[in-house]
Amino acid sequence: MRRKVSVIGSGAVGATLAQRVAESGLADVVLVDILGKVACGKAYDMLDASAVIPHECDILGTDDYSKIASSDIIVVTAGLARKPGMTREDLVVKNAEIVKAVCAHIKTYSPNAIVIMVTNPLDVMTYLANKITGIDRKRVFGMAGVLDASRLVYLIAKEANVPRSSVETFVMGSHGDTMVPIISKTKIAGKPISGILSKDKIEAIVKRTCDRGAEIVSLLGTGSAYYSPSAAVFKMIKAIFEDSKEMLVASSVLCGEYGLSGVAIGVPCILGKNGIEKVVEMDISENEMDSFQKSAKAIRSSIDIL
Repeated sequence: MRRKVSVIGSGAVGATLAQRVAESGLADVVLVDILGKVACGKAYDMLDASAVIPHECDILGTDDYSKIASSDIIVVTAGLARKPGMTREDLVVKNAEIVKAVCAHIKTYSPNAIVIMVTNPLDVMTYLANKITGIDRKRVFGMAGVLDASRLVYLIAKEANVPRSSVETFVMGSHGDTMVPIISKTKIAGKPISGILSKDKIEAIVKRTCDRGAEIVSLLGTGSAYYSPSAAVFKMIKAIFEDSKEMLVASSVLCGEYGLSGVAIGVPCILGKNGIEKVVEMDISENEMDSFQKSAKAIRSSIDIL
C-alpha cells in the first residue's frame, strides 16, 4: 500500500504541493477543499499529466473529509490571505475559525496522522491545531524556517556570487516580521559569513529576507508565494517518509526548550518517521537569543487573542 498525504486547501500552495508529492512518487494524494469541484478539477488536471511526467500515484480531489482517513501526513493550507485593511487580529480570528473546523475533521477521521500547518499566522495556527486535535506536539508542527532559510540562502549566494549549495544557515522565531536569521551560525563554504560579506551587506540581506514574502505579494498583485512554500513543505514530508533525521527548522509547540512553554515557534528540529524526533537547543548569540525571545512574545500576544 502506498503512503497517503492529504492536503487541506486546493489553492496555489496546496495544489502545487499535491503535484510535487505525486510526481515525486512519494505518496497518493487527497486534495480537500470546500470547493470540491475545484479540487476535483485540479486533481484530474494533474492526473492527465501523469503519463507525461510518469508516476503511478493517485490524486483525489474532494470536499469529503472522510477521504483523509488513514493519512500518513496531513498538510493544512486552508485559510484566508491578509487583505488590505485587515488587522493581524482580524486574520487570527478568521483563520482560527477555519483551522478549528479543519482540525475537528482531522481528529475525527485521521487522529494518527502527522499534521503540518501552513495556514497563517503560522505559529499561532500551529499552536491552535495542537490544542484542537489533541495530537502529540511532536506530530503537529508548522512549516516556516525551511522556507525562510531558503530565501536567505538564495540572497546570500547571489550577493556573494557563490553556489547556493555552499551556504549553510537557518532561521528561527516566527514566520513573520520577527523572524530571526541566525547569522552567527551562517557559513559560506565552511567559513563564517562575517569574514566574507560586510556587516552592511549582511544586514541588507537579513532585511530583504524578512520582507521577501511581502515583496512577492506586491509584485504578484493578488495572491502570495506558492512555489517556495510548497517546496519547503515537500522537503519536510520527504524527511519524514525517508526517516532522514535531518535538522530542519519547524514551528514547534515548546515545553521548556529555550526557556519557553505554551507557544509554537520556529526552532531547529530533527525530523524523522515519527515527526519531530527532537528539538535542538542551539547555542546562538546573545543578540539572537534576545530577538528570539521577543519573537516568542509577539507570537504569544497573538495566541492571547484566541
